[in-house]
Amino acid sequence: MGPTTVIARRYARGAVILVGVLMAAALMLLASPAGAHASAEAPDTPGGDQEQTDFYFGGIITFDGEPVAGVTMQIEGNGFEAETVTDDEGKWRLYVPEKEEYVLTVDEDTLPDGVIVDPEQLPEGIEPKSGTTASFDVAFGATGTKIVNLFLGEGERVTTSFWDQFAERLISGINFGLLLALAAVGVSLIFGTTGLTNFAHAEMLTFGAVVALVFGVNFGLPMWIVIPIVILAGAAFGWSLDAGLWKPLRRKGLGLVQLMIVSIGLSLAIRYTFQFFIGGATYQLPGAGAARDIRVGPIAVSWIDVVSMGISILLLLAVAYWLLRTRIGKATRAISDNPGLAAASGINVDRVIRIVWVLSASLAAVAGVLWAYFRPGVKWDMGVQVLLLIFAAVTLGGLGTAFGALIGSLIVGILVELSTLLGIPPDMKYVGALAVLIVILLVRPQGLLGRKERLG
Repeated sequence: MGPTTVIARRYARGAVILVGVLMAAALMLLASPAGAHASAEAPDTPGGDQEQTDFYFGGIITFDGEPVAGVTMQIEGNGFEAETVTDDEGKWRLYVPEKEEYVLTVDEDTLPDGVIVDPEQLPEGIEPKSGTTASFDVAFGATGTKIVNLFLGEGERVTTSFWDQFAERLISGINFGLLLALAAVGVSLIFGTTGLTNFAHAEMLTFGAVVALVFGVNFGLPMWIVIPIVILAGAAFGWSLDAGLWKPLRRKGLGLVQLMIVSIGLSLAIRYTFQFFIGGATYQLPGAGAARDIRVGPIAVSWIDVVSMGISILLLLAVAYWLLRTRIGKATRAISDNPGLAAASGINVDRVIRIVWVLSASLAAVAGVLWAYFRPGVKWDMGVQVLLLIFAAVTLGGLGTAFGALIGSLIVGILVELSTLLGIPPDMKYVGALAVLIVILLVRPQGLLGRKERLG
């Protein structure tokens, strides 16, 4: 049995294990109460069978002075979604987990024909979002309740064509894919040099967001100063993890399965440490929820979106240059190809792996900040919410290939954002990306940029 066959079998087993873990994680995610879509199909009272909290939005919908029943009301924000319908008295109530800003939407398909929300009679401080008459940014005042009474009137509904929606969501998908790529490239580099499937990578994302929260909110520093601090803090975090844990375990000769189990335990330990210090609430970074007031044709983006994509592209180009043009980058690729041969040729494998951990943690920390802006909010478990997609992107692009991770991330990000245009419910949009992953692996098991004889 030649060395090429051994390497191919090792990576094939890795791919099978990782795909199995992905499917198990997908089932757990779908079954998780945190991902459940709270709804009340026919409430006898406002709020219906929703889980009641201390915070809620409510009101009455009327048309010509008469209550309108059966209107679907939806709330979304900070990773939470819920819906209810108005009762016979036109009343509705939507409970939310915390006192933050949300987007309230009236499903116009459930309104009488030729009727819209009257923009002339909106409550003070509430305006329709751009390009719609039925979606509004709503926030609490001094109390934990907010009454939003809506009056209907005759009018023409504002609709957005399919292709306009496609263009806007395509840009959103690219933005999402780029921030996924920052984290996925790190996962791929670690796997390529050590063979480790690092479940604690999710906590590296959360770590970056928490550092940004501390320096951006608690200390009030501008974000152009906070981002370099996040990069340095992420680098220090990666260095300490490798020096204090992974290098000693490698020297003891632990197998990849044992190391993967250690990474799962480390992930849980760090995650609940975050919860201990910052609690279970969701916190907003400066500028979160910025209005999408930059328009190019049908595409509307915020300045946060533009800066996020700019940072992602700049960092990914820097990583590409590092891999292709620097000695350490070339050594990293050599170790990914054949660790034994790289060591025999004089490459300091431990030193290169240490640098890879530092780089990967830095990229993940920045990705965590961008993720907090893309899905507004810093939360103790925010990293694990996107870990499944990161693994999917790495597997799709080809295990151990940094450029494959970039391509896979863009595909996953675009598919996730476009999926709801095809009628896939928002709660199921991540499943579409996993389905494409499975189909591609059936046709090309080594991933898009992987090779049959080896992956790296």
